[in-house]
Amino acid sequence: MPQSSSRYPGPAVSVAAGWKCTRVTPPSALYGANGMRVGPDGRLYVAQAFGSQISAIDTASGAVDVISPHGGPVVAPDDLAFDSRGALFATEVMSERVCMRAPNGEVRVIADGMTAANGVTIHRDRIFMDECRPGGRMWELYADGRAPRLIAENLPLPNALFLGPDNYIYFPVLGENAIWRVPVDGGRPETFVKDLGLPTAVKLNSKGEVLSTQALTGEILKFDIPSRSKAVIGKVRPGIDNFALTADDRLFVSHFTDGGVCEIMPDGRERRLVEPGFCGPAGIAFGTDGVLYASDGISMAAVGLDGSQRRVGMLFDGAFPGFVRGLGAGANGMLVVTTANGGAASYHPVSHEIVEHATGLNEPYGIAAGPGGAVIVAEGGSGRLLVIKGKEVQVAASGLSRPTGVAVAPDGSCYVAEAGKGAVAHVNGGVSEVVGGLDRPHGVLLAGDELFIVDVGTHELICFSLKTRQRARVASNLPVGSPPGVVPHVLSGIPGLLPGPVTPYSGITQSADGTIYVAADGEGSILAFRRG
Repeated sequence: MPQSSSRYPGPAVSVAAGWKCTRVTPPSALYGANGMRVGPDGRLYVAQAFGSQISAIDTASGAVDVISPHGGPVVAPDDLAFDSRGALFATEVMSERVCMRAPNGEVRVIADGMTAANGVTIHRDRIFMDECRPGGRMWELYADGRAPRLIAENLPLPNALFLGPDNYIYFPVLGENAIWRVPVDGGRPETFVKDLGLPTAVKLNSKGEVLSTQALTGEILKFDIPSRSKAVIGKVRPGIDNFALTADDRLFVSHFTDGGVCEIMPDGRERRLVEPGFCGPAGIAFGTDGVLYASDGISMAAVGLDGSQRRVGMLFDGAFPGFVRGLGAGANGMLVVTTANGGAASYHPVSHEIVEHATGLNEPYGIAAGPGGAVIVAEGGSGRLLVIKGKEVQVAASGLSRPTGVAVAPDGSCYVAEAGKGAVAHVNGGVSEVVGGLDRPHGVLLAGDELFIVDVGTHELICFSLKTRQRARVASNLPVGSPPGVVPHVLSGIPGLLPGPVTPYSGITQSADGTIYVAADGEGSILAFRRG
């Protein structure tokens, strides 16, 4: 059975008298799960790009140890490989680098300027890497400082690659929904197989057969190289990112959508090592259907109040807004969302209908439905509060200091968190400060004449009475943002795919019975607060 663990070290949540706190969903062990590799010690090493962390999993017990921590020297690792000396190589997909971590823990960069550095594999201590972007390139790298050797270029979103016994490098190309191969010494790439279910990784087993994970279908496929015949050897939920093989062909699979890690048994069954969880979560809201929804970057989840989770959309499935961040309830079952790509849209979690409201926004965060079908957006990068009606974007306020959360009052005025100023402002024709002395406020909730504020800087949930002007601490030690004492890396994004910076967000919402829910993005859970 997988062990229960949290990626977030720190003291337990403390609540004020008269309040109770429960976890709707348990903490997540990982910040998502990307490239994986079995290490010299037999443990399964897992890269976590959005958490800038590398962890090692005991394949028998499921115990998780941190190898390179959040805030450590490795930034946004996406894929991993080991050489014969036990050195660990990691691609840094958002910092355009490939680094090497020596067995003694020392880290140094071996290649720089590698845009969207993604897949990496090592064969007889030769290092091969590709860039997952439109017009991506494939390289041979050298740990001794020699200039990289270009193998192929103009590749349509190449991903995790592997060198076969025929001296061809096999690799998936997301842009063509196919697996290609290219001679290791360079040459013209050719199609190996096509018409797949979004292949995300390729590796070869001990028999020389090609294995590939399919993100859209959740299938693990096996191909014979001479005949190119196909067989399904396992099937799990969609959203697979990568996989790893042991010397005796034990197969382990990672999920980019929820951070789950499992072993696929010979009979196709799934043995879970790390339970699915949240990479974030970020924005949360109750839809008009009464369901609690959570945006989670590359996916969105419907959350049962019993802790169950069901993904209602994910990146690359063709009907999803993108890297979702802010979230609010719209009309007729729609949810309003902001994306890290600079968009604001409405999305239906059942029909998957999308209505685009705006593009090209500068770091949008919180979003809420306003009067008359308007959509209200906090544009953090430009310091503006926007009102969007149809396709028309109006500026309700400017000069704000990194606005994040937004709450709309019944009269149409708005309360906006200013993370850069440590305050909450009231926007009602003009701008006036309502709450000051905060650190880094994110989510804001208006409940009657009370404002609830998630302060990720102080790890507190604050209640402010608009009537008495009194402020009270509802909870402290919230697992939001980075753990105390950790300075997180700024993720600069991926050119052509994900504009940066890619920053976290902790939202807040309320159910019809008055319970307050907080997106605890630090530990990957959702917390519920009730007056006791």
